[in-house]
Amino acid sequence: QVQLVESGGGLVQAGGSLRLSCAASGRTFSRYAMGWFRQAPGKEREFVAAISWSGARTYYGDSVKGRFTITRDNAKNTVYLQMYSLKPEDTAVYSCAATSGVPITTISGQYDYWGQGTQVTVSS
Repeated sequence: QVQLVESGGGLVQAGGSLRLSCAASGRTFSRYAMGWFRQAPGKEREFVAAISWSGARTYYGDSVKGRFTITRDNAKNTVYLQMYSLKPEDTAVYSCAATSGVPITTISGQYDYWGQGTQVTVSS
């Protein structure tokens, strides 16, 4: 019943920046923890970032820590992923996810709803 739609992906040069958005259709967005995951061809899904329902708590994957920032605007039912200093190894399909079952989590299996994904390609 909750629908998530990502946008903002595209092609960018190494060292550049990009901001992804995830818009949610649910009426109780403010009570959902949110996360971002990515998956490259032939590789397993990788945790990127997560944020609690209030925005007070955030987690980041080791490979993106210090370069990516997750934020949310509950009034707009939207979560963002701001990416700086992009590297070719950041190339992947990025998906957002939502859960009401836990305050915050890095585990993909604990998320209840998923978006369709948006492609990010970083050239060298």
